[in-house]
Amino acid sequence: MNRRNFLQQTGVWAAAAATASIPTIGHAARDKELNIYCWEGYNSDDVLDPFRREFDAKVRAEGLTSDPDAVNRLRAGETKIWDLINVNNPWAREMMYPEGLIRPIPKDRFEPYYEQMMPQFAPPYSWAMDKEGKELLGMTQRFGPFSFVVNTDKISRAMAEDQGFKLFLDPAMKDKYAVLTYDNWNIYHMCVAADIDPFKTHSKEEMAKFGEVAKQVFNGAKILSDDLVQLNLALINGEIDAYFTGGTYTASPARFDGATNVRGITPKSGPMGGKGGIVWIELTSAVNNPDPSGLADEFLAYIQRPDVSKKVAFAEGTYNPVTQMGDKAVLDAFSAEELDAIQWDSLEEEMANSVDYDINPDYAEMYELYAAAKREREG
Repeated sequence: MNRRNFLQQTGVWAAAAATASIPTIGHAARDKELNIYCWEGYNSDDVLDPFRREFDAKVRAEGLTSDPDAVNRLRAGETKIWDLINVNNPWAREMMYPEGLIRPIPKDRFEPYYEQMMPQFAPPYSWAMDKEGKELLGMTQRFGPFSFVVNTDKISRAMAEDQGFKLFLDPAMKDKYAVLTYDNWNIYHMCVAADIDPFKTHSKEEMAKFGEVAKQVFNGAKILSDDLVQLNLALINGEIDAYFTGGTYTASPARFDGATNVRGITPKSGPMGGKGGIVWIELTSAVNNPDPSGLADEFLAYIQRPDVSKKVAFAEGTYNPVTQMGDKAVLDAFSAEELDAIQWDSLEEEMANSVDYDINPDYAEMYELYAAAKREREG
């Protein structure tokens, strides 16, 4: 499993929730204890150790590898374990809050932080609110566009943006690209390549077209791998010219090491209301723990600090923009090399050409077609 290799969605996950094991953690002295379930970065000692010292706190952080798996663990009873959960944008509003798995956080304390964020996240920011727009459900931080990656010495940025995912359907690209096998993202991106909006209900004709494109993308690939480092090296050494599924998150380590010809690409147009790219946004929410820790809200405020925001952005070997970069104090903490690694120069344009990550209502059916195409390719 990789960081953004999300699994199948609701309905398919229910059985896993019923059998999930619940670790035993003591609940004494909860005013000095904090348990965080998160994507990598927030579990970094660079982020956690200063908080531990300042609040004289025992902080346990466990990394997650799948948003839906994390939600299932809360459904299976782990609301008694965790105080904070960090997942991507749809889950809080669409599932966790309606199911009573997370609690609102105080708007009077936390909404002012949104006023300091980048303009796209100004309050009321919809993914951070409940469906009625009344309750604040968490704090945003890391985000980024996620489509595909090219070696700009072989394929220009302009050409890649203009062609979008059609690049991978060109017969001339056969055996010149790889697929980064993040299944959930591959499915969304294959929809876009097939001129299908992934975030709506699909017709039989669209499903058939998706299946055809899945086969074409897999059969034309030289490499299938779930290792972003391997694919960045393949780009750098000329083994491939591009890889299908990737973005700032996957390209940033190579760029920070000086290989700035490795670049995440956001298509200029596509089937999602005219847009061709997708952006993920993380949200950290307070779990509806029956024995809550008072440190949960303190940590949500702590990670908004300029120095901590920078540490979160550059934690654990992959680098990402953070919403707090709307604050000059945060932006000024980044060097020119760091800004270049996260493609700050094109971020505003890429965001404008993207829609937000969401849930595909036909994911389970598409996954069957996708898995069959992948098995055929692996043969």
